[in-house]
Amino acid sequence: MQTIKEKTKNAFTAMKSEFGYKNAMQAPKIQKVVISSGVGSVKDKKKIELIADRLSKITGQKPARKGAKQSVAAFKVREGDTVGMQITLRGDRMYDFLDRLINIALPRTKDFRGIPTTGVDEMGNYTLGVRENTIFPESSDEDLKDIFGIAITIVTNVHDGAQTRSFLAHLGFPFKKPGTELAKTVKEAPKAKKKGWNIKK
Repeated sequence: MQTIKEKTKNAFTAMKSEFGYKNAMQAPKIQKVVISSGVGSVKDKKKIELIADRLSKITGQKPARKGAKQSVAAFKVREGDTVGMQITLRGDRMYDFLDRLINIALPRTKDFRGIPTTGVDEMGNYTLGVRENTIFPESSDEDLKDIFGIAITIVTNVHDGAQTRSFLAHLGFPFKKPGTELAKTVKEAPKAKKKGWNIKK
């Protein structure tokens, strides 16, 4: 099985006919991966430390803490309080994380049917939300009360959404196939039928 790093090296050859690349320097590449988690609603300092520890184990890198820029009385947040954590991965550590995300973590998601393509923005970056950190083996033993969400942003050198989707699909990202989304409730059935979705009974 080829790794993400190996597939990236083959991207120019695989995509040049589709997008008219003439120079290898035009080949799409991943510049960095940013992993973040909001902890503004967490008041227990022990849980904040636990989140930092789990993010370190998942990524292999210590997270940077983001403090509140101003106090907000309604949310009981004071200036300087930790409201989020962020990790930026590059190089081999980045490729290792993506390999584990695609081949190990995402398949462990409950009722997994692929990831949405809507996370691609106009700048050519892709953001994926993970609801439960326990899909990563490094934190699979957590209690339900300690589960938290993670946002993963993949920053590329491509400035076009279509190229980014094609590039990530080439790397093996398991995108949902068009028309395979499920209606969550009976009320959505008419809407789902119009869109050609498979209706969940």
